[in-house]
Amino acid sequence: MELREQLVQYYQWLRRHGNNDSHSGNASVREGDRFWITPTGACADTLSVNDLVACSVSQGCPAGASLDGPLHQQVYQQNSAATAVLHSHGPYSVATTLNGETFIPVDFEGQLYFPQVPVITIAYADYVAQAPAAVAAMLKTHRITVVRGHGVYAVGETLNLAYKWTCSLELSAKTAFIAHQLGSVD
Repeated sequence: MELREQLVQYYQWLRRHGNNDSHSGNASVREGDRFWITPTGACADTLSVNDLVACSVSQGCPAGASLDGPLHQQVYQQNSAATAVLHSHGPYSVATTLNGETFIPVDFEGQLYFPQVPVITIAYADYVAQAPAAVAAMLKTHRITVVRGHGVYAVGETLNLAYKWTCSLELSAKTAFIAHQLGSVD
């Protein structure tokens, strides 16, 4: 399967498995100095390869690309190993990080993959201006980060790895929520 087909598939899986609603999040995959990104307002249920927008790592994105196009561009500029960026809105991941504190997974896999998940706080009014630099800087040293109240950003050497980190964080956050409800952890 070619990279653009994979990108559509993974973006649709984020929706199918509850990490996004029909029109939320975004995703990109890099090929050399070019990356493909979902369009602004993309519907995961109907997205096709022909809807993807070609962007330049060095020059940016044209009109029609996701609002997060500059964020993806900065991630690729600052992390040469990155070939995929996924942005999702997993409800447990968002809810467990609303306090703005670094998330520490309580489950084995979460601790194995990311002993801590940094949370970035950006005011809504400042998101477009501040998020690209803040998220890209965090994804230079972490596989995954959360923008408080907004969502998860995962980076990977492949789409499969970025997807794995996204799903693993959501399960870790869900496990932490259940454990807190049961009084198993503080």
